[in-house]
Amino acid sequence: MGGSNGGLLVGVAVTQRPDLYNAVVIQVPLLDMQRYNQLLAGASWMAEYGNPDKPEEWSYISRYSPYQNLKAGTRYPTVLFTTTTRDDRVHPGHARKMAAKMESMGIPFYYFENTEGGHGSGVTNEQRAKTLALTYSYLWMQLGGKVTP
Repeated sequence: MGGSNGGLLVGVAVTQRPDLYNAVVIQVPLLDMQRYNQLLAGASWMAEYGNPDKPEEWSYISRYSPYQNLKAGTRYPTVLFTTTTRDDRVHPGHARKMAAKMESMGIPFYYFENTEGGHGSGVTNEQRAKTLALTYSYLWMQLGGKVTP
């Protein structure tokens, strides 16, 4: 589970070693590292990640960029993506685009986009509670939780 830059880390982990996971939660993530610098605050992160518009830097970045490294025919765990429409740090397009690519490849996933909130995924306790309930329900289901009478 990781969000923002941690979402990138989790995205890299699941695309490089999907066999290691039964449950993966990717929150408000960076996933398309070829275009990250063109969305919202992304240009300010080039000192950290590199400039994907420079071929020599893209050569390195492309080796780990989750969106570019998603492969058809690979068995991935069913990922839960969470994002917010009003995130002013990491554009929700990262999660949307990754989910759309997974859908086009027939890879199952879950997706929740809060239409309010920001980079922190909710502005009210009710919104935060809903996102947490979805996340914990997903984890319970993916990790084999049993309901006891």
